[in-house]
Amino acid sequence: MREKSILHNKFYLYLTEFFAGMSVMAVELGASRLLAPYFSSSQIVWTIIIGTIMIAMALGNIYGGRSADKNPNPDRLYGRIIIAAVWIAAIPVIGKYIILGISAVLIFSVNQNFLIWAAFAACMVIFVFPLFLLGTVTPSLAKYSVDNLNDSGKTVGALGAANTIGSIIGTFLPTFVTIPSVGTSVTFLIFAGILLLLALIYFASNKRGTGKAAAGLLAFVCCCVLGGQSSFAFWEKDLAYEGESVYNYLQVKESEKDVILSTNVLFGVQSILKKEDALTGMYYDYAMMAPFMAGVEEEGELDALILGMGTGTYATQCRRFFDNVRTEGVEIDEKITQLSYDYFELPKDTLVTTYDGRAYLNVDEKKYDVIMVDAYQDITIPFQMSSVEFFTLVKEHLKEDGVMVVNMNMRGQEEGNINQYLSDTIAEVFGSVYTVDVSGGTNRELFASDSAEILARADRNIESLKEKAGGGGEREEELANMMDRVRQNLVPYEKGGYLLTDDKAPVELLGMRVIDDLIGDEVKYYKGIYEEEGIEGLLKHL
Repeated sequence: MREKSILHNKFYLYLTEFFAGMSVMAVELGASRLLAPYFSSSQIVWTIIIGTIMIAMALGNIYGGRSADKNPNPDRLYGRIIIAAVWIAAIPVIGKYIILGISAVLIFSVNQNFLIWAAFAACMVIFVFPLFLLGTVTPSLAKYSVDNLNDSGKTVGALGAANTIGSIIGTFLPTFVTIPSVGTSVTFLIFAGILLLLALIYFASNKRGTGKAAAGLLAFVCCCVLGGQSSFAFWEKDLAYEGESVYNYLQVKESEKDVILSTNVLFGVQSILKKEDALTGMYYDYAMMAPFMAGVEEEGELDALILGMGTGTYATQCRRFFDNVRTEGVEIDEKITQLSYDYFELPKDTLVTTYDGRAYLNVDEKKYDVIMVDAYQDITIPFQMSSVEFFTLVKEHLKEDGVMVVNMNMRGQEEGNINQYLSDTIAEVFGSVYTVDVSGGTNRELFASDSAEILARADRNIESLKEKAGGGGEREEELANMMDRVRQNLVPYEKGGYLLTDDKAPVELLGMRVIDDLIGDEVKYYKGIYEEEGIEGLLKHL
């Protein structure tokens, strides 16, 4: 038959299966990167992505099998591949608008589990249809390639192997090659282009379907023009840097007064550099109490380790205000470390190890006066850095009078909230635990030590700093005033029974509850307007 001209030895069918499997996995990984700047990269979001994609593939398998039995014409399959390719290519163009549109609607209609519903709805709208179409590939190819029952097992096995091998490559290639080098948007375009090329070659070889192929090619070219340079935060102007790493979406904004790093679009500041030699006005200032608790004004030199170095805000602060604090950091994202040198004035002689924080402690034998744990971001709290076992490991790396300071970026009010779990877990390990809420934000700083003298030591060292400030030192005066504020608001923490362990640490679900509360507080005013005046009234107040 004429339509089998390119498929007579089944090679092209296997090739189609291979690239279809590759593209499905590439789209899945691209989905995680598309959603992460808006909804985080938590296990919850990954679960939603995998679940919706499996739904799409299952429905595609059913439809593809029935369609192939009814009309076993490869033209229909390759026509569906063109549609899938164009849809995937359009994701960089319209995906971000769909996400924000869905979020805007749901934020006024959903009171609980906003992130779950918004991420699920976004996945269903953006990804289900093209992956449903790609789900039709395997059963269709099985129908076209099985000539007789004697070799059906061999043929179907070869198709399955081609799909699996493609899926393996489609897992590693985006993660380690395309996304870090050219970004998520271009990654979608690359794999959409591969699918489109498969279909174009098929129709060209059979000398028909030219109109369908030309329309698909034109649409793809338009998507390349419009989506190749797409920005996640499209409303932002004059960004100093926007890009992606293996782990994060990264955005650097620079003003006359400061430089800010954000690792997501919707959840605030990850690191900051004040161009003036001054405090940041953020939680880093509160965390400066840790060196005072460790005796910064009494000891010759202090060693500080920062787990979750970021762009080195805390290290820079310590360097600016202390002459005797040696800082080093651990940061899992090498790209963030590079940005710290390029935009955030982190000195080149500051040691930064690219590693997971807990894994680093497992191999590090050094003990420190201060260990700062700052690895928590929105709901993507690394569970392995939240457990009794982890904090025990931190304790083992502290000197006798050493102090751990933990930045907890979400303050929950309900019983059993994420901060209560973290605080109880830490109090299970350390004898002295104190907390202080950061003014004007949602952060809470926790200080922990096995020394019962950390407050008395802090008082002595703050007084020593005040004496320096009395000699006319403006920086010393600024820091002394800040430390007085922190000291006055320190609250001793009484241990409860909420514990996180390596075996059971539902930190993302706990974090999500706090996010829901924070979102509810932020939109409460606008919800009231919407309920009273409707959409027209809301638009007037925006």
